[in-house]
Amino acid sequence: MSETDAAKGGRGAQLKHTGLRPGWTTGACATAATTAAYTALLAGDFPDPVTITLPKGQTPAFALAAEELAPDGTYAMAGIVKDAGDDPDVTHGALVRSTVRALPPGSGVVFRAGPGVGTVTRAGLPLDVGEPAINPVPREMMREHVAGVARAYGRGRDGADVEITVSVDHGEEIARSTWNGRLGILGGLSILGTTGIVVPYSCSAWIDSIRRGVDVARAAGRTHVAGCTGSTSEKTVVAEYGLPEDALLDMGDFAGAVLKYVRRHPVDRLTVCGGFAKLSKLAAGHLDLHSARSQVDKGFLAELARRGGADEALAAEVAVANTGLAALQLCAAAGVPLGDLVAETARDEALAVLRGAPVAVDVICIDRAGTVVGRSALR
Repeated sequence: MSETDAAKGGRGAQLKHTGLRPGWTTGACATAATTAAYTALLAGDFPDPVTITLPKGQTPAFALAAEELAPDGTYAMAGIVKDAGDDPDVTHGALVRSTVRALPPGSGVVFRAGPGVGTVTRAGLPLDVGEPAINPVPREMMREHVAGVARAYGRGRDGADVEITVSVDHGEEIARSTWNGRLGILGGLSILGTTGIVVPYSCSAWIDSIRRGVDVARAAGRTHVAGCTGSTSEKTVVAEYGLPEDALLDMGDFAGAVLKYVRRHPVDRLTVCGGFAKLSKLAAGHLDLHSARSQVDKGFLAELARRGGADEALAAEVAVANTGLAALQLCAAAGVPLGDLVAETARDEALAVLRGAPVAVDVICIDRAGTVVGRSALR
């Protein structure tokens, strides 16, 4: 079964290559809710389930979880519970609502942020400051679907004239678990999605946040940004360089996502900071640092130790060390700068991924307590 087939298959479908069930983006849910609400506004009744067409042609159907039609016919509201499939998405189970009101002819489609949907407050995002955080593809999906409903009920050949207010129950609370605040999206969640489908464990939202973080930093005039594997490494680079919050990229395990995006959208300087073991994976050429997808290579660390002056006995101990940290401690006791060697090699790997982009790179390795155990020169 292809991803497309899985999307058509509804709740029970699975992705063939993973056995996991896909889900729907907030953008798809908002589009379905908007379609149902506008249909009710024009026809007096809600379609349930409501079927929409996604950008790649899939036609999923969504059951309504909430509906309201104003007695005077001035507005209609429909709500869809987001099903993220088997993806560990913080918005799974959230109720996405859309309230549609008719506007005077010629008004076009106007988007509003209701409760639980954020507002853009910083430049660098694909939306203007002051706009509701409803991304471009979901906006286009909603425009297309209300235009289709308008045509179906003889209300306009060129589109619809409506105000669409999207809200998410408890969205402001849920948003505290996202990077929206750092990106300057305040008051709630973003309505996201480019395909309408959530692919389990694709981590597309995380990678998209990394990219938007680079965009926001560049728009703010930041010339030095830091890709950090977690909160401890963020504290380290703030202490080292005094970087502001909007210069910090929550890289997590996605070193490749940071490097590839900065390659296309350069900044003057990139600091990569993270735990010694994770960054030893980058030094060994891995761009995904998650433990399920790459492992600390003790043989590689042993070779680095040799380069740093370790004798064969020490190199042999490093090669069979229980953990990367144990290897580091063995070398530290012998005066071998394994931390610096890892940082320097990781920097060189990062520069290789950047392919000559005008970005200077340095790397800082830390232990779990946040102590710097290795660093490279800026190059």
